[in-house]
Amino acid sequence: MSKYTIEVSNLVKRYGNFEAVKGISFNVNKGEIFGFLGPNGAGKTTTVHILTTIIDKTSGDAYVCGYDVSKQKEKVRENIGIVFQDPSLDDRLTGYENLDFHAMIYGINKEYRRKRIKEALEMVELEDKADTLVMYYSGGMKRRLEIARGLLNQPEVLFLDEPTVGLDVQTRRHILDYIKALRDRYKMTIFLTTHYIEEADYLCDRIAIIDHGKIIALDTPENLKKSIGGDTLSLTLKHKSDIKIILNALSRLDVIEDVKVENNSIYLILKDASSNIVDIMNIAYNKNVAIEKVEIRRPSLEDVFIHYTGRSIREEEGSNLDRIRMRLRAGMR
Repeated sequence: MSKYTIEVSNLVKRYGNFEAVKGISFNVNKGEIFGFLGPNGAGKTTTVHILTTIIDKTSGDAYVCGYDVSKQKEKVRENIGIVFQDPSLDDRLTGYENLDFHAMIYGINKEYRRKRIKEALEMVELEDKADTLVMYYSGGMKRRLEIARGLLNQPEVLFLDEPTVGLDVQTRRHILDYIKALRDRYKMTIFLTTHYIEEADYLCDRIAIIDHGKIIALDTPENLKKSIGGDTLSLTLKHKSDIKIILNALSRLDVIEDVKVENNSIYLILKDASSNIVDIMNIAYNKNVAIEKVEIRRPSLEDVFIHYTGRSIREEEGSNLDRIRMRLRAGMR
């Protein structure tokens, strides 16, 4: 038996001449929260749709819970839960009725169905809203109900495709906390797609950065940050004329990996700025160099994305929105 819950090798998906997924390979460990981070159109949802047997792959291999996603679709479906990116609840039914209908589709018998629905509603703290029509739920409540629905068959893997899109910041954080609690309580594997960098950083044990259908980096959040360099220690000097003096003095330190100068500020790249800041400040003091401001900045996942793609993920999301607006305008003419 494989130690991995999900195994993907050279996975390709083409639509005509367009290649949405370009030969990606990765494994997901049992019980981990694994994230696909990338802008819209990067291939995240396409990959999820292949792994959940919604669409067929063009080539390559993919196994979920040990089952081939092409040849053993029913077995895959029996072992997974899915929360789709787009809302898929019936607003004219109550929360309980939505879950009951879904459980019937899964063939869960009536007596056990009641037990599973009660447990799922309690897990997402919606038991007091079970008999309320979903049309009266807030956006966050609807998302929590969709997560509860994905848990009804006690899946080994829960797929969450952009689970917090359209939610306010506070509600998003609550949803992320629910997801963490799910993993801790049920020891299940969670596969998450997102274009929110802070979401991936907070939630995921490992992250695959995907762009234009290719995985360009894959590791833990901390290792991804370390891969692009160390901390940045910025020193803002009172007198610009002191820059040369301090740089000459600091040149004797072998912990400094790179130096950049901009106006009155010096930016020092170090593996661990907090461990070396005292020595650096003492050197400045001994050279009578007046420092007005000191800041330490650690690498972020945004820095990682920029390093590997040459652009910000926010810039990419903005350009996607611009393209959508242009198409809408063109359609209204």
